Amino acid sequence: MSIEEQKFSANYVKDAEFKPGLRDFLEYRDLGIADATHGQFRAHIVRVKGDHTGDQDFHSTGLHQHLCDFQMFYVLKGWIKFVYEGQEGDLTFHAGDCVLQPARIIHNELSCSDDLEILEIYSPAVHETRTVDAMPEQAVG
Repeated sequence: MSIEEQKFSANYVKDAEFKPGLRDFLEYRDLGIADATHGQFRAHIVRVKGDHTGDQDFHSTGLHQHLCDFQMFYVLKGWIKFVYEGQEGDLTFHAGDCVLQPARIIHNELSCSDDLEILEIYSPAVHETRTVDAMPEQAVG
């Protein structure tokens, strides 16, 4: 398979623009990677919207999975709490923590701090997110 050559891309903070996205309580700053990689990857900064602070009920996503090949996030600021398929208990990640979410892993964001900011990178740039009714029953490793 032939892969198109990537283009140079720079995204400056002075030009930062946050827009609505997948979750209504979050806003997203696209970093220009999707175009530069011809849709192979997307990178964005995700943060809690200013009008959703102080109400943790808004900070949950429900069980879901992303039908992608790669997904990771790095916490820049604040904290975020998840539950993951195959992992025991709730997992909380703080500024400086990095998480690789294996492809298609079922998970739920339970809550996050009002000042949450993460850098998220995934592939492909456009993929389906599927709602899941229940966490699979399986032995925790």
